[in-house]
Formats: sequence, structure tokens, C-alpha cells
Amino acid sequence: MSDQPWTIQSIRDALRDPDLAQRFLGEINEAPAHQLLHVFAKWESIAKNRQAAFTENQDIIAREQRGEGPAEGSVDVTAQVLAEAARIRSRGAA
Repeated sequence: MSDQPWTIQSIRDALRDPDLAQRFLGEINEAPAHQLLHVFAKWESIAKNRQAAFTENQDIIAREQRGEGPAEGSVDVTAQVLAEAARIRSRGAA
């Protein structure tokens, strides 16, 4: 998002998931007046994080399509993710 202030609509749009957006709208609509800013700030943070992840993913996809490697400073955590997945599977969770 640009430098525009966050609104209920922009947060809903940035969540990019209908179920998550519905949860947000439910919380914001049901919050008592003294909790509205807290609920809004919580969801604004979630929306910012999701928007940043989406933008980062788009950048990664574009780099791959151009045949470029990972961006400078990127950390490959594939081995860590695979090890964690194996650990979870060994416990019977997956």
C-alpha cells in the first residue's frame, strides 16, 4: 500500500483471504468503542505483514521468471523447513 492511511476497506483488501477478511470485519464490528483502536491496530499490523509477504512473493516470482537467482541477502531455509516437516510427520501430526 502507498502512504495512504489504512482504512477498514484497505485492511480487508490487503488480507487477500475472504475468511480472514470476514473474521476482521466481525471483530471490528463487534468491538466495544473503547477497544476499536486496539482491534484496528492489530488488524492493520496483520494486513501490513500480509501485504509485505505478497509483495516479496511477487518479487521472487518475477526474479525466477527472469532466470535470476535469489535476491542479495536472501537466506535459503529449505533444509530447515524440510527438517521441521519431517519432525512434525514423525510425531504423527501430518
